[in-house]
Amino acid sequence: MSATKHKVFDQARSILDKIESFAAQKQEEVEQFRIKYIGSKGLIKELFAEIKHIPPEQKKDFGQLVNRVKKAAEEKYEALKSNLSEENTGSQAEGIDLTLPADPIPLGSRHPIAIIRSQIIDIFGRIGFIISEGPEVVDDWHNFSALNMPENHPARDMQDTYFVRKDPDFVLRTHTSSVQVEVMQRQQPPIRTISPGRVYRNETISARAHCQFHQVEGLYVDESVSFADLKQTLYYFVQEMFGTETQIQFRPSYFPFTEPSAEMDISCLICKGDGCPVCKNTGWVEILGCGMVDPAVLENCKIDPEKYMGFAFGMGIERIAMLKYRINDIRLFFENDIQFLDQFRHAL
Repeated sequence: MSATKHKVFDQARSILDKIESFAAQKQEEVEQFRIKYIGSKGLIKELFAEIKHIPPEQKKDFGQLVNRVKKAAEEKYEALKSNLSEENTGSQAEGIDLTLPADPIPLGSRHPIAIIRSQIIDIFGRIGFIISEGPEVVDDWHNFSALNMPENHPARDMQDTYFVRKDPDFVLRTHTSSVQVEVMQRQQPPIRTISPGRVYRNETISARAHCQFHQVEGLYVDESVSFADLKQTLYYFVQEMFGTETQIQFRPSYFPFTEPSAEMDISCLICKGDGCPVCKNTGWVEILGCGMVDPAVLENCKIDPEKYMGFAFGMGIERIAMLKYRINDIRLFFENDIQFLDQFRHAL
């Protein structure tokens, strides 16, 4: 064996010794080891390149030696990585103070419409009203005809309706009165129910109006029901929702399914009745419509109008929420703005 060949063998053995004796304290030293020995331009790569210069009878011995060097370098590299990883994990664990409070987990908030809806249900529930719900797609009878609005009746023009295209006899309900019709058809008086739900009207979306919104409508049918009963029920609701200092007034109005009919106003919560842009300087804000159930509606639902009478009322949940929380744009309820909704995190 020539001196040159002895030198290559000695070089490989020297590299092997250095690999076996190498130690690292930092992750950077481990990376330097990888680059120096097993990297694409490392020493082991150079040793493999020397095989072509080795005499044929020595290639086998030299190849085995180089493979030993390569295997030793790879095992050393993996061991160094593993040891440093365990040490880092242990040191991090030792530095954790388990007595510290955990990071706060952000929680969602209830939607203002859901908050007001629950409050309305709770208030009327205390005086015996139960919840009745129904479908949002209803037939013409439940939405119009049973409520004293036969075909071509001018009152239908009061509500721009979404008709189901495949069947014009079905519509997206324009009010939850359709639920009250179902209740009266399947149940004889006494009836005391409220019907919360979403309704649809083909209106231009603006700060004051939307094509979808939420209603709560109430119905009470029994013997000897009077307008005084209606007023006392609504007095109770307003005082519970807005406070005992809130003033109330009734104004004559028209609805095809009630007679007599009225709209109810409350004293403006913003200006306390002094006049402001919200109440159009009148000091009053309209919040709901109401009236005594028309005998024709009772008769349509197979209830004897000679024996029974009743009252009905309906309010928009969005309007109540806008007054309660001083919100001036109804579109905010439907935009899912996190900053807007976060304001109601602690709302009751």
